[in-house]
Amino acid sequence: MKDSGIYTRAQLLTAGYDDRSIRRAVRNGSLTRLRAGWFASPNADDTAAAAVRDGGVLTCVDALRFHDLWIPPGCRDGLHLRRSRNKRGKHPACRPLRGCFRTATNAVDTVPVALSCAARCLTTEQWIAICDSYMQSTGKCQTDLAEELDGAGPTVVRLLAKTERRSQSGTESIARVRLRALGYDVVVQPEVDGVGRADLRIGVLLIECDSVLYHASKEDYERDHRRDRRAVVD
Repeated sequence: MKDSGIYTRAQLLTAGYDDRSIRRAVRNGSLTRLRAGWFASPNADDTAAAAVRDGGVLTCVDALRFHDLWIPPGCRDGLHLRRSRNKRGKHPACRPLRGCFRTATNAVDTVPVALSCAARCLTTEQWIAICDSYMQSTGKCQTDLAEELDGAGPTVVRLLAKTERRSQSGTESIARVRLRALGYDVVVQPEVDGVGRADLRIGVLLIECDSVLYHASKEDYERDHRRDRRAVVD
């Protein structure tokens, strides 16, 4: 699990500290007290530290970004944090559609909890595109994701049914969602003789979704351009 550099008192005690050594570390600057019971090391993640200082933990889009998930451009700006119902802070808190008001034991929410909160903050197509990317990069399937999001509520279950682990880019995911919403029968990653796989197919129409912003890397973008040219020549 990726380390945010932020720890609770309980985590520090487990790591071998005692209260005296924690106080000494705060005095000499090797730990910074963010709020009661939460401490940051010098290399702590700045965004997560801001969330903890404001009485919460990092969640939603910011937690997904921390976990190195692909995030679509245009997501809601501002600090995305989750806090207990009895806490207040400067920034508005993200809330899941249902459940997940659990006591935070880490400064950054896990991917499932962050996705539960993101289902309220993001558009349908943004949320689905992130899930597509998550499944594609981890090898997980819809069933795996459904188990991780168990208890997130019926809206999340309906959104999960629209995800597709074979999707290769955010543009492709969003195009698929929009086209299917219009009633088109969209085939994902169809095999094309002499070319390999295309992004989408509607009947005999092949659709390639090329965009630097929505690809995970420049190499992915260049690969799709080469495939486009091959399909046109053939």
